[in-house]
Amino acid sequence: MNAINIHEAKTHLSRLVEEAARGDSFVIAKAGKPMVKVTALSAPEPKAQKRLGFLAKQFKVPDDFDTMGQAEIAKLFGAS
Repeated sequence: MNAINIHEAKTHLSRLVEEAARGDSFVIAKAGKPMVKVTALSAPEPKAQKRLGFLAKQFKVPDDFDTMGQAEIAKLFGAS
């Protein structure tokens, strides 16, 4: 995917729109920072990322999860 400076995009907008309509998406950047992505309306929507979730409701996280084993860990690192 090409990154195009905003000034160049204004100068060549018609050509760039035609290219995007054919499926050649591009990014318009301002001062080297990407600002927008131009893509054809007929381009497929990005699919939502599937979450695994196969272990949903299979186990319970204990309320003291963040502090479990704290004394043992402290001993390992020399704390008294």
